[in-house]
Amino acid sequence: MSKENPSAIIVMGVSGAGKSSIGERLAVRLGCRFVEGDRLHPASNVEKMAKGMPLTDEDRWPWLDLVGQELAASVAEGKSLVLSCSSLKRIYRDRLRQAAGGHLRFVFLKGTPELLELRMGERTGHFMPLSLLHTQLATLETPEGEEGVVTVDIDATLEEIVDAAHSGLMKQGL
Repeated sequence: MSKENPSAIIVMGVSGAGKSSIGERLAVRLGCRFVEGDRLHPASNVEKMAKGMPLTDEDRWPWLDLVGQELAASVAEGKSLVLSCSSLKRIYRDRLRQAAGGHLRFVFLKGTPELLELRMGERTGHFMPLSLLHTQLATLETPEGEEGVVTVDIDATLEEIVDAAHSGLMKQGL
């Protein structure tokens, strides 16, 4: 990754997949900044999710635009970035690709519903309740097969997942 060719990487998947933990470690490995995409949600979205209400596309567009602005600013500054964002639908990913000017890759964290439930049940202090996991899984349009996507199975240790993500990105010429 260079200033002349900055990379923007979104670590994506449903709640409980480990987007933040993996994203932080991947950013360290790549020597770039990490942004927690959930922190870009408007307060109304966080409040809605905390009440167990799924977001609609209309709820997500302003958030995705903020995520896109973060990606575009980083690329414009010649700085690489890793950002966590669920990116559940193809239309969301395409919107983010456009915002990043084509300089965007995705790391898709894939896991079974049982493993995701287990992980969500173990975490504390997060606004997303377990009840919304199934809504997210139903909404998810898998990115497997899309250009610029690395799929990583999350049934592994954090370090193994980061290694697999890093290796997959390197194979794509990052």
